[in-house]
Amino acid sequence: MRIVISEFMSLDGIVQAPGGPDEDTDGGFAHGGWSHPFFDPEVVGGAFDDALTKAEALLFGRRTWQTMAAAWPERAGDPFADRMNAIPEYVVSATPGDDNPAWVNTTRISGDEAVARIRELHETDGDDLSVMGSPTLARTLLREDLVDELRLMIMPVILGGGKTIFPDDGVQRTLELVSTVTSDTGVQVCTYRPVAVG
Repeated sequence: MRIVISEFMSLDGIVQAPGGPDEDTDGGFAHGGWSHPFFDPEVVGGAFDDALTKAEALLFGRRTWQTMAAAWPERAGDPFADRMNAIPEYVVSATPGDDNPAWVNTTRISGDEAVARIRELHETDGDDLSVMGSPTLARTLLREDLVDELRLMIMPVILGGGKTIFPDDGVQRTLELVSTVTSDTGVQVCTYRPVAVG
């Protein structure tokens, strides 16, 4: 399966808490919900709809999974929500209580086995394994060269600090811009793929 990361991102590379004020306040982050003024159903919503349509399964870090599991089951009846609730989900978590998650179709991947298990999934045949949010997990996947595509919804706002998906290990990683679309709200939906070394 291809691993595809989709993220709301500020101009300064921040992905923390795009959905709401209480989503993730780690580090005193006070801009939760910052993506809302720039969301438009056609371009930005269409990018996520396309990612979900091409996905065979979803992959989350624990915190993002908890947010999703609390939100989507209540939205049954909407085609996007129905797909979110029906598709298999994987959650990387070191918390044993997550072995029996409440969100149906979820399989826990133990945190200490995450890279090896995700590498196994990556090597299987099938459609996309889609990552949404989950900055710590996304950063690990990029560091381990397990990402086949980055779909970034780059929004015209600078947040001045917060969580990012980019590794800070000093390694250069070159990407190819595959496509870009601009929304009326100024969002650049940019799709990148890693360039093979050598």
